[in-house]
Amino acid sequence: MGNYRNVLLILLVLVAFVGANEVDRRGVKVEEEEGDGGWFLLHDSKEIVRTDAGVMRVVKGGFGGGVSMFQSPMHIGFITMEPNSLFIPQYLDSHLTFFVRRGETRIGHIYKDDFAERRLKEGDVYSIRAGSAFYLVNPAEGQRLHIICSISTSSSLGLHGFQSFFIGGGIYPTSILGGFDTLTLSTAFNVSSAEVREILTRQFSGAIVPLNTTTHSPTPSIWAQFLNLEQHQRLDHLKRIVHLEEEASLEEDEEREQPTWSLRKFLNNLFGDEGNKREERRGDDRGRGTGKGPDSFNLFDRKPDYKNDYGWSLALDQTEYSPLKHPDVGVYLVNLTAGAMMAPHINPTATEYGVVLRGSGSIQIVYPNGTLAMNARVNEGDVFWVPRYFPFCQIASRTGPFEFFGFTTTARKNRPQFLVGQNSILQSMRGPEFAAAFGVSEERLRRILDAQHEAVILPSASVAPTEPMDPREEEEEGERGKEEVVMKIPKVIRSLGNDMIMGFA
Repeated sequence: MGNYRNVLLILLVLVAFVGANEVDRRGVKVEEEEGDGGWFLLHDSKEIVRTDAGVMRVVKGGFGGGVSMFQSPMHIGFITMEPNSLFIPQYLDSHLTFFVRRGETRIGHIYKDDFAERRLKEGDVYSIRAGSAFYLVNPAEGQRLHIICSISTSSSLGLHGFQSFFIGGGIYPTSILGGFDTLTLSTAFNVSSAEVREILTRQFSGAIVPLNTTTHSPTPSIWAQFLNLEQHQRLDHLKRIVHLEEEASLEEDEEREQPTWSLRKFLNNLFGDEGNKREERRGDDRGRGTGKGPDSFNLFDRKPDYKNDYGWSLALDQTEYSPLKHPDVGVYLVNLTAGAMMAPHINPTATEYGVVLRGSGSIQIVYPNGTLAMNARVNEGDVFWVPRYFPFCQIASRTGPFEFFGFTTTARKNRPQFLVGQNSILQSMRGPEFAAAFGVSEERLRRILDAQHEAVILPSASVAPTEPMDPREEEEEGERGKEEVVMKIPKVIRSLGNDMIMGFA
């Protein structure tokens, strides 16, 4: 028992040491990046897929799901697919929540051991659980598909990363089946070794491939060849190459149920009976898909939670769309008129990730010790994050509307707490206690609080930026701001220590 306690004590010391070093490293990084938005603007972007048919780019998330460095972060993915293209079948070790920014897509995946396919349009939200095989198709002939997705790494193999497992593939990308030796696969498939080698070496076009489905195409892809087969030909072909024993693992409690699938069922639904129904669905705009999977949820069809003359906002949680419960993700969409402000507020239950969809504006974030953490101008395509509990506000530029969309790290109702406005906590708790806390009379506090007649979204602000900042101005402002950051960051780091309980730095 004594040895066990000693080992546990050593482990705790090591964890604390690593955590402290991590804070220091992140503190230095903030100093270096403050000029272009600092810690809360996410610039760490990496292309993980690029082919002639499409691109997937991932922006690495911040500290974590909350303010703890030990929580896995959420990453934000951007998928662009050319007309008539396919993101080949795969599964991830992370949960995915898709938002269709532009275009339409067809998504097929395994849901509770059954194949489901859904047609998604602009504004639709849809979730795929970790470990569930799926594919994406852009069926349009003349329109690119743009998707924004959250990648929730709480169930991933790595601490902060995520991993794709390609089922389809060949030379590039490599199918997970390619890791087995040929004899094992020929036995499992009950086909010859030559047939195994054939199917595992034909694909070399990347993870997003064109679907040249016209029969007169000079070089139709392997996926297009399958799609062009007659129904009985596809079935016969699959019977020759696919003969795996199906596995099923059904659990009574849906909360703990893990998705199960078989390669035979997935491929048969992709190219067999279900695949033959695609032509019917293409001509039927009323059809939203097949199978037992959940429907999508369209944000653009939903009434805003709050709306006034200065903008509107809506938030989607598990009470309205239950599939969000499994990745534990919420979704929101905000539109501010020119110069309007989303009142200063805090998120008591979730970290927030945002993407600027349209226009420009500024975002102000405040540290727990009451100092300014960031005041950055943002433009279309910028990605930001706000840690749980940190006060912040968004302000539209005076040149036009400011629209941003994003994800939160909880599927429960977030219930943001506003610090200013008619529905603020200052109004709700107004009394001698707050007057004493500010050192003013109750009458003086009442006049100040009642001066603002609006709530949530406030009228044009004098601090609203007039236009996006020139890059040279950003660089100059960054140089001027570095000294201030060097002074502030150590206070924040110290506040993460013993004094954090009362917020004294």
